[in-house]
Amino acid sequence: MIARTTRGTGSRWPLIWLALLWQLTTPALAWNAAGHRLIAYLAWESMDPTTRSAVAGVLRRHPDFARWQARAGDADPDLGAFLEASTWPDDIRHDKRFFSAGLEEPTPALPGFPDMERRLNWHYVDRPPDSGQAAAASAGQLDRQLVALAHTLADPRSSVGERAYALPWLIHLVGDAHQPLHAASRYGSDGQGDSGGNAVEIVNPFQPHYPSTNLHRYWDELPGPPWLRGRQLQSTARSLSALYQPPPVSGTPAQWIAESRELARTAAYPPAGDAVPTISATFHANSLELARRRVVEAGYRLAEELKRLFADHGGGQ
Repeated sequence: MIARTTRGTGSRWPLIWLALLWQLTTPALAWNAAGHRLIAYLAWESMDPTTRSAVAGVLRRHPDFARWQARAGDADPDLGAFLEASTWPDDIRHDKRFFSAGLEEPTPALPGFPDMERRLNWHYVDRPPDSGQAAAASAGQLDRQLVALAHTLADPRSSVGERAYALPWLIHLVGDAHQPLHAASRYGSDGQGDSGGNAVEIVNPFQPHYPSTNLHRYWDELPGPPWLRGRQLQSTARSLSALYQPPPVSGTPAQWIAESRELARTAAYPPAGDAVPTISATFHANSLELARRRVVEAGYRLAEELKRLFADHGGGQ
């Protein structure tokens, strides 16, 4: 739409200004929408019919299920809802029904929601990737919430509403746990962290529309363009599954986060040098390979986690 609007003007300035405005007003997320949908699609393809049915039954009880159906436009409504649920915790960052604790006044509670908080600190856990760095109090609840949400889904005493709220969060946070910069931040001698690379400015020549960005956003966008949907999404997911085998061990949330933290230490930051580093072709190729592999690992592990959690009951349908 932007290209069609500006092409006839004979000038690229509107496009440049829109790209700049988007960078300034949009907070960095975890994997972008493409990354989370790819993880969800890989998980859906890996799940057995019984698990799919149980998961779909829980998602139908979510208060935003009708919204997901309207947006999905998928021939398979259960798959469509699963894909939309995977991005829901990021989508609500821009939804005025919800509020950010400490930044905004609470908004009125709506039926089916425990409250309307966006829970921004669930998406990450900041820890120094290098043991030689100054220790800092851990920020973020990604590690704790993955455990708590799994408990809610597995506990037969949980209400249908509690499971319906927990499931999209679990789907999403399994993906977040596999993004290296959602598990670590570099800390300086003053004890200040870089917020998972958000404070690290870079130049990315492989993104011509907005080459000036930050390292966290760079990693978020590696899986693909955020508009990736439909047949293109399916084709991309199947290509990835052909390239990368399932991880030998499903592991636990603590292990996924530990893997990501190690990758943050060894691979996520460009070599030190310039104050504002330019991403090299070699670093970009290695980062793309790593991001794609992590997306596949997250997809298979999400499928295994859901199979485990829904093994003993039908999800409270």
